[in-house]
Amino acid sequence: MRHFALLVLAAASLVLIASVPPAHAQTRGQKMALEKKLLGAKVLKCHFSTLSTGDWEGDTTKSTVSTAKLEIAFMSIDIDEGTAEADGGYGNAFIVVKYAQGYLHFVQISDAGPLYVTTVLAIETTPGHFKAMHTRHEFSPTKVPGFTSRPETYLGECTPSS
Repeated sequence: MRHFALLVLAAASLVLIASVPPAHAQTRGQKMALEKKLLGAKVLKCHFSTLSTGDWEGDTTKSTVSTAKLEIAFMSIDIDEGTAEADGGYGNAFIVVKYAQGYLHFVQISDAGPLYVTTVLAIETTPGHFKAMHTRHEFSPTKVPGFTSRPETYLGECTPSS
């Protein structure tokens, strides 16, 4: 009777494994096509809808997740020269650009101290839209509503154009 129970359990396990849909991995050709599209972009328009804010309470860290509406545009992207311009709502800023293995990084270091990094992945969310993340390494002792005063990470997508 015990062997029968093990046989039934094994058969049930096989049925469950067989019913799991296959993962939709990118083929090498698809990945190369997405990388080429990302490398050819001269403009990226990014929209971020999720925000995680970090903070400290004494010696303990915490994180708060919320919805967001942040839009950033990168223009005059020149990967060969490693430069771009960005408009995040507070005027144009000079950006350093670096591409590596499917990651397109935009780095801005402010004269006032904060560091902003945006990374666009050669992975689509939907056709023509690439996964992206934007971080703000910034801190001020006083929280000011509507302004970055604590470390922030945004998640969203960017749309490239030539």
